[in-house]
Amino acid sequence: MRSDKPSQALTFKYIKEDLPAGLVVFLVALPLCLGIALASGAPLFSGIIAGIVGGIVVAFASGSSISVSGPAAGLTVIVLNGITELGSFEAFLLAVVLAGIIQVVLGYLKAGSIGYYFPSSVIKGMLAAIGIILLIKQTPVAMGYIKGSGQYFQNGALTIALISLAIMIIWDLPAMKKVTLFKWIPGALVAVVVGTLLNGYFTSSMPTWALNPDQLVKLPVAASAGDFVRQFTLPDFSALTNYHVYVMAFTIAIIASLETLLSTEAADKLDPFKRITPTNRELKAQGIGNIISGMIGGLPLTAVIVRTSANVNAGGKTKLSAIIHGIFLTVSVIGLATILNKIPLACLAAVLLVVGYKLAKISLFKSMYKLGWEQFLPFIITIIAVQFSDLLKGIALGMMVSIFYILRENYKRDYTIHHDKKEDGGNVHIKLAENVSFINKGSILKKLADLPSDSVVHIDGSASHYIDLDVVEIIHNFKETAVLKNIQVQLTKIPDFMGVSGH
Repeated sequence: MRSDKPSQALTFKYIKEDLPAGLVVFLVALPLCLGIALASGAPLFSGIIAGIVGGIVVAFASGSSISVSGPAAGLTVIVLNGITELGSFEAFLLAVVLAGIIQVVLGYLKAGSIGYYFPSSVIKGMLAAIGIILLIKQTPVAMGYIKGSGQYFQNGALTIALISLAIMIIWDLPAMKKVTLFKWIPGALVAVVVGTLLNGYFTSSMPTWALNPDQLVKLPVAASAGDFVRQFTLPDFSALTNYHVYVMAFTIAIIASLETLLSTEAADKLDPFKRITPTNRELKAQGIGNIISGMIGGLPLTAVIVRTSANVNAGGKTKLSAIIHGIFLTVSVIGLATILNKIPLACLAAVLLVVGYKLAKISLFKSMYKLGWEQFLPFIITIIAVQFSDLLKGIALGMMVSIFYILRENYKRDYTIHHDKKEDGGNVHIKLAENVSFINKGSILKKLADLPSDSVVHIDGSASHYIDLDVVEIIHNFKETAVLKNIQVQLTKIPDFMGVSGH
């Protein structure tokens, strides 16, 4: 690895690393693009379009060096419901175009900074949750399960998946990375080639182990140039009078923007060079991508952490790797669809299983636990909530737990207190913290109520930049009633309340 920090601008300096990384991301993205389109009730080609636009257009416009964009699993339910609610896929495409315009506006309004306010424990929980989802979802595919067929296990699929996993594990061994061949050729690519050849052998020599068509990649095959062009779909602009189109557009824009900002934040944490992505520019880039994707029949897209993590793990250094993956997707639908349709889904499942494991390593859980409950609890709750709801609801619940700990710490750190020795008069010194909000008033009220009679109390606000009015009121009320317990109260730098001086 070079010691110099790569630029965020497009460069061919790291082509030796970016080319194989782009191949790996392509292999990860291909089944995801098709699978998300299928689950969304949209044409399969729409998922590929979104992947191409995310890989080429967004990568060019983005300021991120390693982030990869495309159709996102987190939007699947929204797409499915949107197509049903709006009555047609063409009307939904119009909502995608409008959502892109909204994202561009949000970028110019500098709304991208909201991503900085998500704690790292929640971000890591999101990454681990996605990893676990990949492990759960792809394991049946690797075993040869076919939904609705009654087939839960197939010798050929499992064998291909295990051999693919073995290849990628061997490829990642530290000793292998010292060999030039292993640096240039990604293990995932070798696994796919071997798996495809192995299924060919099963077909000719062991028919009972051969995979059936439902266990292979299914790309649309164009018979001619005209047939290829007809696969693109234009939005229905007559739906501009439909109020629900605008509601759907805002829904897509907000959720896609949040998912992008969270994924971008996570990507920056994965980046070995710790480059910081300009988030406002990222919103604009995603908006441009959604406008173009919607205009030519593609699904809505976001920055996607699965593809991004695959990019980092494969050694991608600059945005060129994302562009290369987009080029491979383009080539695949133009001239290689027939060949790619021979790839076993079990191979691609093995690739995704490796990605999932790297996102949810056991060592990550151990390290988060060692950091204490204030870090581990938001982390683990985010993971659990994502499994039983969806990405955004899980993140929201993790954020609530994080905010609880923040408020609790703020509650505990509202003041410091010092008691003089009894022979020195038993004076009590209370020094307020830098910021004292209404959250602290319960703690301060209780402390003042517990002060002993016949004492001298000095309340010092000289270190405070902000003291909430509720707290100021409590302090002045205490000063007025302290005489009943023969307590002398001295105030320093406490703001006036209702005309009463605090000095």
